[in-house]
Amino acid sequence: MAFLRVAFAVLVLTALPVAAQHAQGQSSSSKPRAHFGASPAPGKVRDGVYRNPTFGFTYKLPFDWVERTDQMRQDSAAPQSLLLLSAFERPPEAAGDTVNSAVLIAAESVSSYPGLKTAEDYFGPLTEVATSQGFQLAKQPYKVELGAKRMIRSDFSKELGKLTMHQASLVTRERGYLLSFTFIGSSEDEVEQLIRGLQFPSLPKVHATKPAH
Repeated sequence: MAFLRVAFAVLVLTALPVAAQHAQGQSSSSKPRAHFGASPAPGKVRDGVYRNPTFGFTYKLPFDWVERTDQMRQDSAAPQSLLLLSAFERPPEAAGDTVNSAVLIAAESVSSYPGLKTAEDYFGPLTEVATSQGFQLAKQPYKVELGAKRMIRSDFSKELGKLTMHQASLVTRERGYLLSFTFIGSSEDEVEQLIRGLQFPSLPKVHATKPAH
């Protein structure tokens, strides 16, 4: 769960308004650092669309958003986890008085969570991490469909003075990995709009290799 905890902390900190960043930064001696190893294909962004060939999905970034995947993805002792995409409405280092809307997509090997059998089971550690960052559970995990893809979703919110940070996490199990999609926005409507950028075209078929005669 170390990967999940660090990734979530980094995402939340960079999405906070500048005043909240300062307040939260004082409660820790240093900013969290994200460390990710690489196993699946990391995918890439081209013409404003992120494509991942391993898991067969695409994500269309909102216009003028900034990507920070490479900066957040570093070598680590967690080779079974990989940050696939991190993107923000404005550069995380830029000052702002509003929630810095964000998207984070990650893949974690199922073997990283002993005893986990379904995507629903992932929401135990996910909820623990979210509440440790000051979020309140708004909706218990429930099933959703994006096209033909079935996923599990849970919603959270966090009060920031006059602002409210809304977050939705969608999870699915694919090819031995847990794919998590985290969306942060300043309203529920904005979060829904961000989710619409996610598409799951048909995954390529895996053909069994016949033994040579």
